[in-house]
Amino acid sequence: MKSAASDPTPLRAAHYLRSVHSPAQLPPDEGREIAIAGRSNAGKSSAINAICDQGKLARTSRTPGRTQQLNYFEVVPARFLVDLPGYGYAKVPADLRAHWQEFINVYFRTRQALCGLVVVMDIRHPLREFDRQMLDYAAARDLPAHCLLTKADKLGRGQQGKALLETRRELGKAYGESIGAQLFSAETKAGVEEARAVLERWLDLSAAPGPAA
Repeated sequence: MKSAASDPTPLRAAHYLRSVHSPAQLPPDEGREIAIAGRSNAGKSSAINAICDQGKLARTSRTPGRTQQLNYFEVVPARFLVDLPGYGYAKVPADLRAHWQEFINVYFRTRQALCGLVVVMDIRHPLREFDRQMLDYAAARDLPAHCLLTKADKLGRGQQGKALLETRRELGKAYGESIGAQLFSAETKAGVEEARAVLERWLDLSAAPGPAA
């Protein structure tokens, strides 16, 4: 039996498809897609790159908030990862914030292809207001959600365990048992395989049409 390390993840086939600034630019509402959200300094792009085993799939920057569109990455036909714009410390004009607020509201309320949400949170600052807002969107739609506590390498093992336990406790109080949480580090690759397993299951890649051309 092959180990996970010797068997490349099908997510490695992910490639950039398009950037979307308004609902009219969204791809056809079919297949399955996973939204990935996170504060602008939580390491979202690095997490996407690590999970997909690619160095530059998602754009990383020293300047928080560079993702200001919905970026679609196609894994195979009709299977997508969707990188959502993050706020937090991002310095964007008020009118752009208002635009994204409305767009994200519409996206979560109406997008039928949306099959799950991943929320990327710095393990040292979990479940901030933005994180909870994203989880509320998922809860309103009964969508599965999974939290990545990133930058786990910044804490000792005991602190990691405490942070994970406290986060799971808070999630349970707010949302029941429907939302998962795990430790993650793009730097050390800790938790990468666990996160991949969640995404591959939600995308149902075994039933996908076939590899993209």
